[in-house]
Amino acid sequence: MNKKSKVVSYNKWGYIFLIPFTVIFLIFQLVPLATTIYNSFFENYRSGLTQIGPNFVGLQNYGTIIANGDLPTYFINTMIMWLMGFIPQILLSLLLGAWFTDPSLRLKCQTFFKTVIYLPNLIMASAFAMLFFTLFSDSGPINSMLMQIGVFKEAYQFMSHVWTVRTLVATMNCLMWFGNTTILLMAGMLGIDPSLFEAAQVDGATSTQIFYKITLPLLRPILIFVMITSLIGGLQMFDVPQILTNGTGDPMRSSMTLIMYLNKHLFSKNYGLAGALSVFLFVITGILSLIVFKFTNSDKVK
Repeated sequence: MNKKSKVVSYNKWGYIFLIPFTVIFLIFQLVPLATTIYNSFFENYRSGLTQIGPNFVGLQNYGTIIANGDLPTYFINTMIMWLMGFIPQILLSLLLGAWFTDPSLRLKCQTFFKTVIYLPNLIMASAFAMLFFTLFSDSGPINSMLMQIGVFKEAYQFMSHVWTVRTLVATMNCLMWFGNTTILLMAGMLGIDPSLFEAAQVDGATSTQIFYKITLPLLRPILIFVMITSLIGGLQMFDVPQILTNGTGDPMRSSMTLIMYLNKHLFSKNYGLAGALSVFLFVITGILSLIVFKFTNSDKVK
């Protein structure tokens, strides 16, 4: 009887430690989510100095967003820039993780290099965007160097071309997050039993075969986590393209993301449309995360 009461007593502390998280989640996440969904069914905006609403309009806000055709365009913009940044990011992180965790290479100053590759993650995205805006402006140092070495005769307008702007956004996202991804992948690689690598080497497996046949399959849980969290972060991409394009998404709205589109409704105080767009974003995020999880979480290890 005493043993059972001790178990109950210990379990009680687990619930006590969960209270802060539960309270914060309810106040700062669940309540705003419910409020957003509630506001999406109302007409609520400001026209000049006149406040319109809140008036219940049902699904009208959802119909408006679908009818104007902007949602697919900005969704495609967001996914293109996310993929352009995520693909080199994951490849670079896998390569660095494999190097740092390979005992046969005996790399020196590992702690220093691990710190250096993580440092960009500590820089504010706004500062990063301002730096790139200055570097690649018409009168910036990049244009000056390219003209001095004869690549261009006159300044190249990086901010006026669709793919250069998208490439700059993707490059910044890659530089800011590859260090964090590398640390996560390294943690997964270090958790793999070294005896598996030793057995493979004894059997004559090459480094490439070990990586593809042992490391990658056993890294699957970490890779799924990285892909889903990166996807969610990509769909929430805002600060870098917002500052780089001064909130316009130019040229021709090709760098306008879903959150920038949402911010325009919030800035104009159109809370009904902003709420409906937030719900669409929530659903899209859930569907894409489920697709990634299903396609990468196969029970069969090839």
